[in-house]
Amino acid sequence: MRNTVERVADAIDRAIATIGHAATWCCLYVVVVEFAVVVMRYALGIGSIKLQESVTYAHAGLFMLAAAWTLQIDSHVRVDIFYGQATPRTRALIDLIGAAVFLLPFAAVVVLLSVPYAERSWAILERSREASGLPFVYLLKTLIPLFALLIGLQGVAQAIRAALVLSRPRQQSSR
Repeated sequence: MRNTVERVADAIDRAIATIGHAATWCCLYVVVVEFAVVVMRYALGIGSIKLQESVTYAHAGLFMLAAAWTLQIDSHVRVDIFYGQATPRTRALIDLIGAAVFLLPFAAVVVLLSVPYAERSWAILERSREASGLPFVYLLKTLIPLFALLIGLQGVAQAIRAALVLSRPRQQSSR
């Protein structure tokens, strides 16, 4: 049973890491395209709403798709009063409580509230309000429930790993 649960956590971690690595390319896109937009506007006198909106889409994609990976690699900002000095068992207990009490309910609420929002956008294939904008607002809105799903999955993986640490005999968990 332990190996099966650990394999589930490993599979979640691999999927989240793959998505996170792919999302980092959005950062390069944002920098290059925003530079091009600025040069086009101020040096050439040419504007492009589609390019400007594409930067917004890439920026949203970067943050919404990489948030779970950032959590996985412990790179979120943390108010570290007790955690840094804590034993592995105490850290596991904090992680388990944090995932069960805060992270998973948050992810569930965001999914429940954002799925109808994204569905309405898909139903009308929502476009930009700008006449020459991108016709993919529904894809942008889909990032919201996807973000919550990914962060929730990472919370499950964290909870599994924390429970595994807590289920070990005390002398093994301090290694």
